Amino acid sequence: MKKIGLLTLLLLAGICTYAQTEAELKSELKTKKDSIAAIQGRANAIQAQIDALPGWKTGAFGTIGVNLSNFSNWYAQGFPNNSAGNIGFTVNAFANLKEDKFFWRNSANVNLQWVKLDDKDDPTDSDSFREATDVFNITSLYGRRLSQRFAVSTLGEYRTTILNNFNDPGYLDLGVGGTWTPTDNLVVVIHPLNYNFVFSSEDAIFNSSLGAKIVADYTRKLGAMNYKSNLSLFQSYESGDLSNWTWINSFSYTLWKMIGVGFEFGLRNNKQEALNYSVNTLGNTGDTFDTVDNDLQTYWTLGLSYAF
Repeated sequence: MKKIGLLTLLLLAGICTYAQTEAELKSELKTKKDSIAAIQGRANAIQAQIDALPGWKTGAFGTIGVNLSNFSNWYAQGFPNNSAGNIGFTVNAFANLKEDKFFWRNSANVNLQWVKLDDKDDPTDSDSFREATDVFNITSLYGRRLSQRFAVSTLGEYRTTILNNFNDPGYLDLGVGGTWTPTDNLVVVIHPLNYNFVFSSEDAIFNSSLGAKIVADYTRKLGAMNYKSNLSLFQSYESGDLSNWTWINSFSYTLWKMIGVGFEFGLRNNKQEALNYSVNTLGNTGDTFDTVDNDLQTYWTLGLSYAF
């Protein structure tokens, strides 16, 4: 009995010692995490001061996605012999000049993707990659400051596809107006005098027009996270059928050095593009601006991210 009692006391002492040690370690870990958060806060404050300095600021981030596969005699699926692939990447780059009396902001967004599904048992099936996502957008904004937050400005924006149907259609916006910069990360452009040049071989559907241009751009780098949101809207004075808007959101989170996880999604509404697709691709030659289904256009990309 004495041996059993002694063994019980030793076990209880070991449990108490372990519990005490675990509590101490958790308390120490919490203190370390608080210290890391405080250091990161000071680092973010210094970075904000650097970003506020005059001069050029440049950078880029985006996503890369690659998925390749090959199946032979995999009878459980509909195409037992096939090779498939998905390759894509996005780029969000900027070059901004900030001075006391003026600013010049330049940005580019590119999203390209290729896919293939080759059924090896079908001799007519293509074994090549084909274009899936095709987005190209560049913007240049110059502003002359009236105050710290307001400026008179001029904007040039060009949007098209580059893998297929380059500049058909292509959109070039040129306009003047005002720019509001409530914070260093947010830029709001309001140009009541803007001309939307539309380049296309389909003159019966695509038309240029005068209107108002509104752009809202938010770019933020916070620690390991990069975020960019850009809304570009053109409101035609001639007809709502000639108006359009595009909203693109990009995220990346750095896990190791310059590599991490990235996600981008985009939304677009463009009735001219919807009518052109219905008439010239689907063959609905009787469709008009009044009858066409102008569905919301969307895309998203998920993959490895990079940042410079």
